[in-house]
Amino acid sequence: MLRRSTPSFADATDRSVEVELRLVADVGGTNVRFALADLAGSTPRIYACESFPCAAFEFFEDAVEHFLSRTETRPDSAVIAVAGPIENGEARLTNGRWKFSEAAIVQHGFASAKLINDYVALAMSMEYLTDRDVGTIGPTKTVDHGITVGIVGAGTGLGVAAVVRQGDSAVVAATEGGHMAFAPADEAEIEILRLLTERFGRVSLERVLSGPGLCNLRWALGQMSDVDVDPLPPNEIVRRAMARNDALCVDALNRFCGIYGHAAGDIALTFGARGGMYLGGGIAPRLFDWLCASDFRRRFEAKGRLSGYVADIPTQVILHPYAALLGAANIRIEQHSHVAARLSAGGLGRR
Repeated sequence: MLRRSTPSFADATDRSVEVELRLVADVGGTNVRFALADLAGSTPRIYACESFPCAAFEFFEDAVEHFLSRTETRPDSAVIAVAGPIENGEARLTNGRWKFSEAAIVQHGFASAKLINDYVALAMSMEYLTDRDVGTIGPTKTVDHGITVGIVGAGTGLGVAAVVRQGDSAVVAATEGGHMAFAPADEAEIEILRLLTERFGRVSLERVLSGPGLCNLRWALGQMSDVDVDPLPPNEIVRRAMARNDALCVDALNRFCGIYGHAAGDIALTFGARGGMYLGGGIAPRLFDWLCASDFRRRFEAKGRLSGYVADIPTQVILHPYAALLGAANIRIEQHSHVAARLSAGGLGRR
């Protein structure tokens, strides 16, 4: 099991004695999640967790003020996990219109602020997740969780990261791996790639593994069947597939899960993630049962001469709805460049 050094979600949202408060946020392309983190004690605790659609606010700072207006206190510091690259304390959402800067956040009444990649925050949460915060796809594996683990997550976009370990040292590797090229694995996917190349030019993995990517898969499969399809949002594609009343939606969701497994296996090979591959993002928890019944695990392991290597790697879905906020609560603002410190000290526990 992963080490239970902090309360799980049910317990962590109980308010404790306030000593020092932090605002933590997880900003995606569709939703922004907030919580207050109580930094008293050896392990911060989060409470007052809420989620809002990004489209409801013109600026990120408006969303911050809306959330804080619903609480009875104002935190001293802020750590904001952003779905996009960060340079010199500034960021912009890859799949959204909001811009961010640490300076602007401080001007809204905080003593300090830090922007971090959202998958850094997710990686920093790993040692605090319990077995009820994750679900296993495929057979249960017993491995050494003191070695490298990978994280991939489809949502509005596609995030990729890893906790890379060597001996007693560890570092969180934040990447833009969701923008690596899509690698087809069969004739159908070669045709999907051809169609999407005509439409977009370069086809990144995110073009097929994300909410919009599911829509792209449905469109391409329709083209391959000479069917003109009306656009549907991702949630409606999933709803129809699960109701089994739309064959094209079923095909699109099955193809999505297969590509997800294929990509996760490739990422496990890239990082040498023998300690496990974890699925974050908003889609995998909703599709957990479908993923378990799909080709995900078969294609995860289908790596030719390296199939035996990945066969021993567990695949898990992060079910905790605010895992990135747990990670953001545990970032040390003044020593963010040394994010490995906490991981090296305690490390991922055993599952």
